[in-house]
Amino acid sequence: MSVQVTDLIKNYGSQRALDQVSLSINPGGITGLLGPNGAGKSTLMKILSCYIPPTSGDATVCGFHVMDQSIEVRKRVGYLPENNPLYPDLYVREFLEFIAGTHGMKGNIRSRVGEMITITGLLQEQHKKIGALSKGYRQRVGLAQAMIHDPEVLILDEPTSGLDPNQLLEIRNLILHLGKTKTVIMSTHIMQEVEAICNRVIIIHQGRIVADDSTGNLHQMAASKAVVRVEFDRPVRESLLRSLDAVTALRPGPGQPGGESRTWHLTSRPGTDIRPDLFRLAVDQGLTVLSLHLEEQKLEEVFQELTRP
Repeated sequence: MSVQVTDLIKNYGSQRALDQVSLSINPGGITGLLGPNGAGKSTLMKILSCYIPPTSGDATVCGFHVMDQSIEVRKRVGYLPENNPLYPDLYVREFLEFIAGTHGMKGNIRSRVGEMITITGLLQEQHKKIGALSKGYRQRVGLAQAMIHDPEVLILDEPTSGLDPNQLLEIRNLILHLGKTKTVIMSTHIMQEVEAICNRVIIIHQGRIVADDSTGNLHQMAASKAVVRVEFDRPVRESLLRSLDAVTALRPGPGQPGGESRTWHLTSRPGTDIRPDLFRLAVDQGLTVLSLHLEEQKLEEVFQELTRP
């Protein structure tokens, strides 16, 4: 088992950031850690990388306890924090050689640094100071330092933040390649990224795990729920649409206020079709249906349902 977490709690004063979190992650593969801002994702990553201690509970990485054997854990973990702290006055190659030294690496350090520079696409920037790099290239330096000691587990907090579309594709491909031989845990807010590279998704909300499944199963969950987009000729009250028995959730169209809106997205129970009921409702209320479209629920909408306040 690469990562084992049992009943993990982390309090910041009176605020509980993690609340009885338990999970297991086997070696290999890419696990996406999702959740709204403040859900506890970064806190969990910091505990697993030994940056902060838990309040209670247990966590082990590669069989070593994060509290009692933190040095052994750090040897086996590569960590890219969300804010990607770097030394702006150091040159790229100089910085990576320094990081390799802090890990006590043996052998040809310059060769390993050269390999990381090539893998992360820093060849043209290796003789520049980090402070002179764009945000995207600084992110690549952060990835290189996380991988320099060839760790078994990579913990990446928003690894593609600030990258342009071409850079983003290159880093995604790199993470996919790494996931074949290493355990990768990454947080992201980009749903397309989850769909493109993650084998498993863990969703955290208010310090608790609200979903933990394969990406494929979450897609099936989304596909099993019919979502109908309907537009009326005038605003319709939310309470009127909620009177339909099969409706399980609804939201107004983009940019429209809740409570009363012309456009609504309605989710119904699996296996039901609410379109006939909508037409009957429109006739009874003297409404005109301007458009009616059956949509497949997206992974993003599953996320929104699970993390709604």
